[in-house]
Amino acid sequence: MEPVVSQASQAPLQTTQNTKKISPQEAQSAFATSLKNAIKNVNNAQVESNIKTEQLAKGEIDNLHDVMIASKKASITLQTAVEVQGKAVDAYKEIMRMQV
Repeated sequence: MEPVVSQASQAPLQTTQNTKKISPQEAQSAFATSLKNAIKNVNNAQVESNIKTEQLAKGEIDNLHDVMIASKKASITLQTAVEVQGKAVDAYKEIMRMQV
């Protein structure tokens, strides 16, 4: 019996010679922008969930499924953000423990 190997694992790694080197300031700026966007997405999901929940409570909408989906989406997004924060703190602590 032959082992199953995906085609993706058989493809050669492709590297480009035109890799642009970025400065630490550019990397920091890109990371900060990515982090801000992620936090905005978490906040937007929470706000959307709150709005739909309020509308349901007021009787303005009657589609419970949309409210529950928005609520679960906000919950999962927040849980993911908390997990990423924990991993980032753990990585920082590990770096601080390194001996130079």
